[in-house]
Amino acid sequence: MATTSQDAVQRLRTGNVWDCVGNTPLIKLESLSKLTGCNIYGKAEFLNPGGSVKDRAAKGLIISMEKRGLKRGDTIVEGTAGNTGIGLATLAAERGYRLVITMPETQAQEKFDMLEMLGAEVVKTPVVPFTDDRHFYHAARILAEKNPSYFWADQFENVSNGDYHYETTGAEIWEQTQGKIDLFVCAVGSSGTMSGVSRYLKEHKSSVQCIVADPENASGIYCHIKTGKIEGSGSTVTEGIGIMRITNNYKQIKVDDAMRISDQEMVDMVYHLSKHDGLFLGTSSGVNAMAAYRLGQMNAGTGKTIVTILCDHGSRYASRLLNKEWLKEKNLLPRTLTQTIA
Repeated sequence: MATTSQDAVQRLRTGNVWDCVGNTPLIKLESLSKLTGCNIYGKAEFLNPGGSVKDRAAKGLIISMEKRGLKRGDTIVEGTAGNTGIGLATLAAERGYRLVITMPETQAQEKFDMLEMLGAEVVKTPVVPFTDDRHFYHAARILAEKNPSYFWADQFENVSNGDYHYETTGAEIWEQTQGKIDLFVCAVGSSGTMSGVSRYLKEHKSSVQCIVADPENASGIYCHIKTGKIEGSGSTVTEGIGIMRITNNYKQIKVDDAMRISDQEMVDMVYHLSKHDGLFLGTSSGVNAMAAYRLGQMNAGTGKTIVTILCDHGSRYASRLLNKEWLKEKNLLPRTLTQTIA
């Protein structure tokens, strides 16, 4: 799947911050590939200008708002677990937009600090059920309703999110694997990534299997895919993924199955990839990579190509993932991968 030097040069991102969203590398996860006899790759979305896959969602959302009249000096408002907010703040700073973010107060401090550095106004919200108007999603909606001049990005319901992933992420994965991809797996939050990528891949190769990785017990998507019902209870330390409702972006996904990944498995994978592949990744990346690894085990020795999303860098969660006291308190001290699958 290597490209020629000329091809590689042509694909180098050049331009301003806006221009440099996307076109990320596809990194072979060598340790997982060797352990399974499959070719396991991660799309390095942490190399976007704002540091996560949500830069793509942010760009797609801003394009849609600009078509509705958003102009320099105007205000965008959005509810987010953090990364979409950071992506919006990154692009808004360059394009001259004000940004108001509503975000659950329990998110990693690094995210709050980064949003402040990028010039966003952050409104902390309590962790409450979706039916409560204090929920971060409704807090953003209410702000937009009270301020008619505000533009609500609405990443969950605005299908420009998934459509931009269709146009870019899906197309890039198809090109980078030369169409030889067999399985694609990733977690869903707003569902934009899975919506766009699954539609693109299925249109180009109907045999590609698309699987959702869901935080164990803390999200209803696994049950919805398996039984058609939204069911789930409990909590997860993984931020930005898992959901208990059907969004417009979710309605467009084309998936074949779902699997659950526990917080312990996520931590195990984050530490494994750091020590064996030189990649210190965030919590959702750990969920995705563990799901890809388990798919590799299910297809052991077949040489199949499995692709997942490396959503963001672990430095965004360093105060937790590198904090032994926090890990101990959560009963999440890392185990070796062999213990994980025993």
